[in-house]
Amino acid sequence: MLRQVRQTTGNDLQWAEDVVQETLLRAWRNAAKLTWERSLLWAWLLTVSRRIVIDGRRRRGVRPREVEPPEADSIAVPDDADKTLAAIVVADALRGLSADHREVIEQTYLRDRTVNEAAVILGIPPGTVKSRLYYALRSLRGVLKERGVAS
Repeated sequence: MLRQVRQTTGNDLQWAEDVVQETLLRAWRNAAKLTWERSLLWAWLLTVSRRIVIDGRRRRGVRPREVEPPEADSIAVPDDADKTLAAIVVADALRGLSADHREVIEQTYLRDRTVNEAAVILGIPPGTVKSRLYYALRSLRGVLKERGVAS
């Protein structure tokens, strides 16, 4: 019987053993109702085992496959470390710029002011703010490139 069931389970020995055990358990529970003629008993056992296998296949098809939970160490936790590191690198690079360039970047990018607002605060014409901003960003890119941060 095990050989017969093993073929229907795709050669899965453990599953086949479980099916045979369940089949024999059902035969024992229904012993009073069974006909003890050899060929009829054999047919009944094979039918029951085949139905158990079919039920098992259906159950496996409906139920999602179980997966192992990931290791706690491998779970990524957002911690904004990249943003913090980038801010430190940029702040350090800003220290390498001239005071005029640093002021223009601070007013326009860090304080989110327009060119005209920055010009009023710094006391210089808007065209000068634009020009300094252009050269400040160019210098900043150069400093970051030297440090291997920007491409």
